[in-house]
Amino acid sequence: MNTSSIVRTGRRHAGKLLAGLAACGLLASCASLAGPRQIELPLHKLQMGVDRRFPVNNFMLELFDIRLSRPQLSIQPERDRVALTMDAAVTPPFAGQTWTGTLMFSGRLYVDPVRAAVLIAEPRVERFTVDGIKETHQRQLTKLANLLVGHVVSDMPVYSFHMEDLRYAGVQFVPTRIATTPSSLLVTLEPAR
Repeated sequence: MNTSSIVRTGRRHAGKLLAGLAACGLLASCASLAGPRQIELPLHKLQMGVDRRFPVNNFMLELFDIRLSRPQLSIQPERDRVALTMDAAVTPPFAGQTWTGTLMFSGRLYVDPVRAAVLIAEPRVERFTVDGIKETHQRQLTKLANLLVGHVVSDMPVYSFHMEDLRYAGVQFVPTRIATTPSSLLVTLEPAR
């Protein structure tokens, strides 16, 4: 091998090495420049997340057996909340019958970056109607429903992210905030620190 071929081979290897280093540098700079991004979560995806958590059975104050089923989620963008309407079945002790009706509550959504999920906080009963009972009993059951909703639904995940949802161009992201629209949630993702 002569001197000129050794120099050419050395230049070729040096060129490949420099190209590899440049590519690594470019990737590193892209990762450090990756800024926030938004993803949209349509209502049907949120509904699937809620459906997995129902039906719910709860024995309230050792007085009532309450079953909540068939949840229907809606977004209230003007209030920055979601509403959940569901069937309710209430069986008082020794009554021998079950009262049926509907329960609607709303809650504020928030993002938990550690759990990588969108959760419901501050649930509040908006409407609770039970067929065939007196108004005084209706008010008492509404008070109990507020306790039940606070116990069962508070901090309930509406949507949990998959790890592939939070990775883009080799950068790991975390959800940081949300905004509501009439038909979806917009979640802001920021690079993990």
